[in-house]
Amino acid sequence: MIFGGIIWFGRPNLQNETALLSGKQGQLIVEGVDNYDFGAISMAAGNVKHAFKIKNISNEAVTIDKMYTSCMCTTATLMMKDKQYGPYGMPGHGSIPKIGQNINQNEEAIIEVIFDPTAHGPAGVGRIQRTITIENNAGQPIELMFSAVVTP
Repeated sequence: MIFGGIIWFGRPNLQNETALLSGKQGQLIVEGVDNYDFGAISMAAGNVKHAFKIKNISNEAVTIDKMYTSCMCTTATLMMKDKQYGPYGMPGHGSIPKIGQNINQNEEAIIEVIFDPTAHGPAGVGRIQRTITIENNAGQPIELMFSAVVTP
């Protein structure tokens, strides 16, 4: 019951998803790919990272509300204007605080993702796919994905 409570309070806040969809205030896009493939990576070689770039292409500021990952083996950091926010992880494995940072018209931000292939131990070999979700006030959350084939 305690574990269930932790998961309940750590979950992402998507209860107003319908309101967010109808109240579009700006537009964020992912520049380049939104699904990155690391290819084959070795547990012995340690962590790998990739940077995704997002940009506000609208005339309105867009607020990044929250960011979280689909697995404890992954963290994501928001980098913009020489500042870093995070790293943020998986809901239920620590709190996911509000970020509350604006990306103004034509501004860009970097989402740096770090994957730890050793996080699941020897059972973690094989094909993986993970997601990073970015909640914002411009509409549906942005989802960034990556995949890899983990080897010992």
